Amino acid sequence: MKKLFILIFLVSATTLNIALAQTAQVSPSVFAATITVEDLRQHLTTIASENFEGRETGTPGQKKAAQYLADQMAKLGLPPIGENKGYLQTINFISQSWSKVEMEMDGKPLRHLFDFYGYPGTNLTENSQTFKEATFLGYGIDDPKYSDYQGVDVKGKLLVVFDGEPRHNDNSYITGTKTPSDWSTNWRKKVKLAKDNGAAAILIIDRNFKQNVQDARKVILSSRLEIGKDENADANYVSNFFLSSEVARQLFGEAAPKVIKTRDKIDKKGKSKSLSFPCNLQFSEKKQTSQLEGANVLGYIEGIDPTVKNEVVLVTAHYDHLGTRGGSVYFGADDNGSGTSTILEVCQAIVEAKKAGVGPRRSVLCMWVSGEEKGLLGSLYYSENPIFPLAQTVADVNVDMVGRVDSKHEKTPEYIYIIGADRLSSELHQINEQANAKYTHLELDYTYNAESDPNRYYYRSDHYNFAKKGIPAIFYFNGTHADYHRTTDTVDKINFEKMAKIGQLVFYTAWELANRTERIKVDKK
Repeated sequence: MKKLFILIFLVSATTLNIALAQTAQVSPSVFAATITVEDLRQHLTTIASENFEGRETGTPGQKKAAQYLADQMAKLGLPPIGENKGYLQTINFISQSWSKVEMEMDGKPLRHLFDFYGYPGTNLTENSQTFKEATFLGYGIDDPKYSDYQGVDVKGKLLVVFDGEPRHNDNSYITGTKTPSDWSTNWRKKVKLAKDNGAAAILIIDRNFKQNVQDARKVILSSRLEIGKDENADANYVSNFFLSSEVARQLFGEAAPKVIKTRDKIDKKGKSKSLSFPCNLQFSEKKQTSQLEGANVLGYIEGIDPTVKNEVVLVTAHYDHLGTRGGSVYFGADDNGSGTSTILEVCQAIVEAKKAGVGPRRSVLCMWVSGEEKGLLGSLYYSENPIFPLAQTVADVNVDMVGRVDSKHEKTPEYIYIIGADRLSSELHQINEQANAKYTHLELDYTYNAESDPNRYYYRSDHYNFAKKGIPAIFYFNGTHADYHRTTDTVDKINFEKMAKIGQLVFYTAWELANRTERIKVDKK
């Protein structure tokens, strides 16, 4: 039995050594040649067709595109590593906005995002209330070491509390140290606690209102989707708003000195005391919510070298676009049907190499992400919920718009803008340079890689969500054109010959990352 085990080990080791030797000897150009104009045209004609309805995240068109990509992975014989033994990583997106949010005090209207603010995600779908009395309840906390609720009946009442928690000599009564408890860092706990105790609404005095309202404004007024599901505010929270200190003093009226004195005693002694006071306040709120489901598509090619196959090279492109508007389809042939099709061909080339027994040594994950047009959300989701540990992710090779020629290069169309390759790893930059010098001979334009670039493209495509996690990333981009984000971004305007060369360069760079002896180093901040 022992001899049999040794024999099996020797045979396996020999097979591996032969495969690694073949990897070194066989030119990757054999497999790069499978990236052809004909194949790219076939994929892109399907992906940017009217049938796919512009591929907007959460729409039937996007789901058709995801299924097409998943079908291609199945045809290539790749293992299903997604949910339900498939090729998808499902993502929930949500958008919530105010259709109405008003507040009056003593008959005078208060201005939302100036005098007060409230997040629609944690507020009720629709609610209107009027209060003639309110209860100051310290910090709105219920904890074994400090409680504002003990012995206080708050059912049906409007609560007014301070943000944060009581502190003495800069120490928290709850943690016993200068480190704040989660009552300070998670204000939702106070809102949920108010709900659990039967309160009608809660107002939180924001003592850093000037800064926080600026941050809140960005969130509340944004039209972008966010990752996640509905918090079910109607079941979990009461109506809640943040007040500036000035508005809070007006609300307290003649009771303001008592409230301040009560708060100071709480901070000094760590013992709560409630205080009721008359008021004249009313508010009305109504919000709208939309929930969508998108998906990243996963094409996993396992490495053949057991010593490094746990390391993963990411090759990414977003496949979503703008969908339809007013009955017109935004086809998105260049943005980013071109990158989507290119990665399909790169994936196939690597699969063909593996079938021939010549690599890759490391594993490669070809991933098509959705939600890019909504704020890089698909890649953000993967970076927060990776299938493979980010610590084992070698680099991200990202392709976003590679099928057109911009005005700068009309007379020299065989070019590509390279962005980000040298930001974290000088080796990544060198690998791409060397691959191009040896094989593809494109003009590598670094105009948009400059830190001073006003377009800030480095921060505007999916690679950035990996770069900000410390993963080296390279971004291939052809620049914008007159049809960018218009219905006229169609297949007939694609330069497939140029696109094929760029696809081959992407392959060569990814291939070297997956097969070199040493993993590339992060040698820059």
